[in-house]
Amino acid sequence: MHHLSPADELAEIRAEIARLKAREARLRESLINAAPAALVGRWHRVEVAEQRHRIFDPALLPPAIRENPAYWRDRVQTTVRTVAVQAGPPRPGWPIRRAGDQRAMH
Repeated sequence: MHHLSPADELAEIRAEIARLKAREARLRESLINAAPAALVGRWHRVEVAEQRHRIFDPALLPPAIRENPAYWRDRVQTTVRTVAVQAGPPRPGWPIRRAGDQRAMH
């Protein structure tokens, strides 16, 4: 088994999460538009509901309030980005492929 550096592992995890989120979005959209019978599986059932929420929209405030520095505060945020350092071949076994399917999973 190859030992991955934390940077490489983080990049791979993020790629897998992105693939899963895209798949989730496709499934969600198909289930929203599905017939009721399609919402029941062998182990799970999907419930589709619409909810209404009140939200605050600062764009609706007068510019004098919106642009007044007294109503603003600074916040520091730490971000972690992954950046490819080489265009070499991927590590062995990556990208993950399922048996019988030659397409990459990410």
